[in-house]
Amino acid sequence: MIYIDEIKNIFVLTTKNTEYAFCVDNIGLLRNLYWGEKIDSIKDYEIEELVEVSTNDPVFEITKEEYPVYGGLRYKENCLKATFSDNTRDIVYKYLGYEKSDDELIIKLKDKYYDLQINLVYKLYYEFDLIERKAIIINNSKEDILLENVMSAQLHIPYENLTFRNTHGYWAAEQQEFIQNVSYGKIVIENRRGVSGHNHNPYFILDNNATETTGEVYFGALNLTGNFKGVIEQTQYGETLVQMGINDFDFLYYLSPNEKFETPEIVIGYTNKGFESMSHNMHAYANKHIIKNSNIRPVLYNSWEAMEFKVNAKEQIELAKRAKDIGTELFVVDDGWFGQRHSIKNGLGDWYVNKEKFPNGLEELIKEVKNMGMFFGIWFEPEMVNPLTELYKKHPDWVYNFDNRERNLSREQLVLNITIPEVCEYVFETLDYYLTNYDIDYIKWDVNRPISEPGAKNLLKNERSLWINHIKSVYKIVDRLKKKHPKVLFEACASGGGRIDFGMLSHFDDFWTSDNTDAYDRLFIQNTYSKIYPIKAMRAWVTDCPNFLSKRVIPLEFRFDSAMMGALGVGCNLLKMSESEIDICREKIKYYKEIRHIIQEGKFYRLDKTLKDNDYYSFEYVLDDEVILFVFLPQSKIGHRHTFIKLRGLDENSSYEFTINNENKTKSGIYLQNHGLKIKLSGDYQSMIIRLKKI
Repeated sequence: MIYIDEIKNIFVLTTKNTEYAFCVDNIGLLRNLYWGEKIDSIKDYEIEELVEVSTNDPVFEITKEEYPVYGGLRYKENCLKATFSDNTRDIVYKYLGYEKSDDELIIKLKDKYYDLQINLVYKLYYEFDLIERKAIIINNSKEDILLENVMSAQLHIPYENLTFRNTHGYWAAEQQEFIQNVSYGKIVIENRRGVSGHNHNPYFILDNNATETTGEVYFGALNLTGNFKGVIEQTQYGETLVQMGINDFDFLYYLSPNEKFETPEIVIGYTNKGFESMSHNMHAYANKHIIKNSNIRPVLYNSWEAMEFKVNAKEQIELAKRAKDIGTELFVVDDGWFGQRHSIKNGLGDWYVNKEKFPNGLEELIKEVKNMGMFFGIWFEPEMVNPLTELYKKHPDWVYNFDNRERNLSREQLVLNITIPEVCEYVFETLDYYLTNYDIDYIKWDVNRPISEPGAKNLLKNERSLWINHIKSVYKIVDRLKKKHPKVLFEACASGGGRIDFGMLSHFDDFWTSDNTDAYDRLFIQNTYSKIYPIKAMRAWVTDCPNFLSKRVIPLEFRFDSAMMGALGVGCNLLKMSESEIDICREKIKYYKEIRHIIQEGKFYRLDKTLKDNDYYSFEYVLDDEVILFVFLPQSKIGHRHTFIKLRGLDENSSYEFTINNENKTKSGIYLQNHGLKIKLSGDYQSMIIRLKKI
């Protein structure tokens, strides 16, 4: 609900359990008043008249502005910095008014002298206790306005000494959580590479002594892929602020007359019930409003780890037969099927079927796969080109470059400038050709290097907008393809998990979570992923051992159980598996199909370790009357013993049937939540899945 006090100019946005309030104050500044648990009493809000602490602490520094601009006596982080045609580098805004609907509020601001308008948009997701924010900058003048910084929002949290959480990592070590105390100074998370990155992720989590189930948590996630920036700062005036949006690194945008610039949305939320409540709200929001294809994800088989570049029709057909035999539903041919693609050095850009590998074309393989009743998928890296290809020889000007600088190779490839309409159309037509002429159900869209030599002469004076315009072109291509081929699923891959963000998920369907498929490592990667992003979109594979990265040898059952916690895939070389291993694959995939609706669509619970030195890891999924419990024991340590796992999200007044250690049991929901299940696993890399049914 949106409430407005017209006399005081107070605006209150309420969701099911939370409230967000701001006002236009006595000197015309848009000031935050409150963000937290629901109050539902607009009449109680007061607008305190602020006074400066000293001439070095002016009111503009103290005021909790909703969208601070660069100008006047402001020395803090700003959300908008602009230079006007007469070289004035200063914004002084005034309040114009508002527009309101049932779930959206637009606050209109304007510079007092120049025809620059700032519209701040607030959209409510009442059921999920979330608010979506963005800014729209409009040039109503007759001259260009240069934008040097445009953030999506600033947020004010009324606490000091909070704890900040985000991710760190690199290729094959993505989604590692780091936890940092917020004190004086600034925490900056960002990406400058053109993809969201394997390092930080475009979200923030700030908590006030929270646990999974208790305590206050403030959080938000940016709907942006690529160069983002987040600043977290504990100020000198008793609060913590957050800014997030497009990175101002190498960014300039000339806003033409009558043009508007719209920032990516940031969805924000508050809960006083811990991280679990945060995740439930974000998952539900993503499943309903971000993910466009709500279908249950099929079990896939991918050929990469089995064959790498040594792809050929005969062995792919044999793999497909084995994949069908174990129960997979989607067969995906990975890298190596096209052009002169025998290694990373050639092929990208020459998207024709390699006749040596597929003498009868792709049709032969696709026909075999379809006759087995499986879907068919294929790998592309559409944004890239190898210099040895015919495409590059014909169009060397199609890559990002500076005339007098060497074009730096990374992974033996360059980045296509898809902000050029002709190049964007080439990429679209390439994929459209395959989707039109071949019976393809799934595209794995990869990107394996960052942007360098960021020259894009086609953008003229807005050359430095290429960072944002590149990803807009990706969105545009995929949206056009999905409109024309609505049944095709698109997987976002970037050397593993380099493009995990709501920006990609607004256009793609699945994430490739990491090239690290080690089942033990994946417990940590998947755990951090689950804080913000939905389980349905999390692709997880079972692959061969020793794992190519960790060199660990982990039992096949443990590998399956780890991968079954998301959208299951298999990447083993099935041609080399023993019959006993094939039997395990069949059994596990059959079981996953029985429970995957609970995993992909249920509420996800990260259950606490109950014994400090007893390293059990447990996770739970609840959907209506059904519950799935995963338990993992990576290693039995000295003094190893049992643990009690307390379930959550159950109906306390009902009973649940389940089987554990081949024994059928019935327990009440309140017993399972308060007393818990006694579990003991022994050995290394042991796991267990327990299915409970409410009766």
